[in-house]
Amino acid sequence: MMWNALLRQVHRWISIAFTVGVIINIVFAMRGAEPPAWVYFLAGGPLILLLITGLYLFILPYAVRHRAKGRASA
Repeated sequence: MMWNALLRQVHRWISIAFTVGVIINIVFAMRGAEPPAWVYFLAGGPLILLLITGLYLFILPYAVRHRAKGRASA
């Protein structure tokens, strides 16, 4: 169970990093000047990690329920 709690905390911190990346993108866009290329990709890394951890956390209750149902019928 400790692994799931750690993954939830990591997911929260990654979401903060993603939000900061989006805010930086917005700030550069509002300045009117052409931002450096790395700014466009700044939120991409955290977004991919959010997708992976979010899908795992989404599927986790269903997997636990399925696993428990299999043990009960055996």
